[in-house]
Amino acid sequence: MTHPAQPKASHFINGAYVEDTAGTPIPVIYAATGEQIATVHAATPAIVEQALSTAKAAQKAWAKMTGTERGRILRRAADIMRERNHELSVLETYDTGKPLQETLVADATSGADALEYFGGLAGSLTGEHIPLGEDWVYTKREALGLCVGIGAWNYPTQIACWKGAPALACGNSMVFKPSETTPLCALKVAEILHEAGAPAGIYNVIQGMGEVGGALVTDPRVDKVSLTGSVPTGKKVYAAAAEGMKHVTMELGGKSPLIIFDDADVDNAVGGAINGNFYSSGQVCSNGTRVFVQKGIKEKFLARLAERTGNAILGDPMDEATSFGPMVTENQMNIVLGYIEKGKEEGARLICGGKRADMDGYFIEPTVFADVTDDMTIAREEIFGPVMSVLDFDTEEEVVARANDTEFGLSAGVFTKDFTRAHRVIGNLEAGSCFINSYNDAPVEAPFGGVKASGVGRENSKEAIKHFSQVKSIYVRMGDVEAAF
Repeated sequence: MTHPAQPKASHFINGAYVEDTAGTPIPVIYAATGEQIATVHAATPAIVEQALSTAKAAQKAWAKMTGTERGRILRRAADIMRERNHELSVLETYDTGKPLQETLVADATSGADALEYFGGLAGSLTGEHIPLGEDWVYTKREALGLCVGIGAWNYPTQIACWKGAPALACGNSMVFKPSETTPLCALKVAEILHEAGAPAGIYNVIQGMGEVGGALVTDPRVDKVSLTGSVPTGKKVYAAAAEGMKHVTMELGGKSPLIIFDDADVDNAVGGAINGNFYSSGQVCSNGTRVFVQKGIKEKFLARLAERTGNAILGDPMDEATSFGPMVTENQMNIVLGYIEKGKEEGARLICGGKRADMDGYFIEPTVFADVTDDMTIAREEIFGPVMSVLDFDTEEEVVARANDTEFGLSAGVFTKDFTRAHRVIGNLEAGSCFINSYNDAPVEAPFGGVKASGVGRENSKEAIKHFSQVKSIYVRMGDVEAAF
């Protein structure tokens, strides 16, 4: 019998499911058991061509619709997504291994939020009138054209919507390539958008590995590339897009600081550290994986952290009591276990966790290291797993300098009751998405993105509109034209 996670076909192009079994088979492995639950096929050159040509052909008519009409379709898609939240959450759990307890509230729901938010904005995308005496200039905000989205494996539904919703609101079409690790959810996003009234060809999904991504990024018909991924991948894709002078948004990795001062509410700070390290089993790009704790509360913080981490429930992700799921793949689990060994070798003090859990699937215990120093591998490199590094500090000036001493700059957080200090410290941290007495909130209304090696551009909020549209200015002369001869 076919597993319920098996999609109707590998790709969704021009309003329909499309299969081409000549493409390389991509097994879909359920992280909680290690079993294969589905197979999709990587896009052949013919599939890539079909997706790009139909998306290009459909875009002009879509852009000519009013923003309000486009917004209505996005809004309808958001409603459908909310109605089907349970089945979409189950699929997300099959795709990623994240616990249903989490996917029910964080994945399709945030995708629906993006569709609703950008649907609401679509009718408001206007230009401006610039008076110049009797002459004047007016501006128009126009679609870029054909956009390519390349997804990561940690939030397959959300990323498909975070990229698709602003692109479509602005009148673009999109070809989206999910991660080959999590190919299932984006197909449902495409299906729902089409059901909601998006014309055929406006939002297409094709599967594949790096070579399919490369074919999309380098195609001359593509006007914009939006990637969520690692810094090394981002550098390659950014360079390839630059060759064709394409617009880009790069949402890349981080090694973000979370700074906890002596006067912080310890339970709230521990909660922030747990959210910033163990949600999605630590597989979140913005995670605050360098937790700087002022020496006065260090032992109190560590004791409370160990106690609360002990409450994590590892188990069947489909059981809503489970609060901590497996790593997405066996490979990712082994990478993280390698980092844990490095932490031990380099002299960090293991507070809890530190090994693979004794159960089926790719589970690693939530792991905390204390007495971590700035030069340790676990404090320098993005691990992308449930490994928290706790570092000590004395003064504000010292911790700001150490927090900024990294190539990354995605996120940063501060816990303190002194609000003047909170704003001052955040003001001095080199990061794009920051938090005060909180961590890892990502509402669609707020811009999300990094500085330094963590990326360029912003997703979500009105900022995303700027990254999926361009401004045309028109000078209108009311009188005669003067010329030199």
